[in-house]
Amino acid sequence: MTRLTGRALRLTVLVGENDTWHHRPLYSEIVHRAHAAGLAGASVFRGVEGFGASSLIHTTRLLSLSEDLPVAVVVVDTEERVRAFLPLLDELVTDGLVVLDDCEVVRYEGGRPS
Repeated sequence: MTRLTGRALRLTVLVGENDTWHHRPLYSEIVHRAHAAGLAGASVFRGVEGFGASSLIHTTRLLSLSEDLPVAVVVVDTEERVRAFLPLLDELVTDGLVVLDDCEVVRYEGGRPS
């Protein structure tokens, strides 16, 4: 696992909550592959409302449209490592959006007060 501080690249994969890869949630498969690739970290964020290419708004406010909410998988690591991971996403993401952003990492580590 990379311990990261300074310049980095943030990878955000936007997919639907119901998207799957071999009967497993797609977001979970992305996180597990990022972990196996040794990336510094990955988190999944579930949206409360959104729409994509279909223009159908999915929201938690209406029971009938509360399915397939937006999900964002966020990975942060060095540019080299994130770009090396992109070909793995080509296999997984068939309907979604991948966003790359330059960012700066400030890392905090827990510990005992001095």
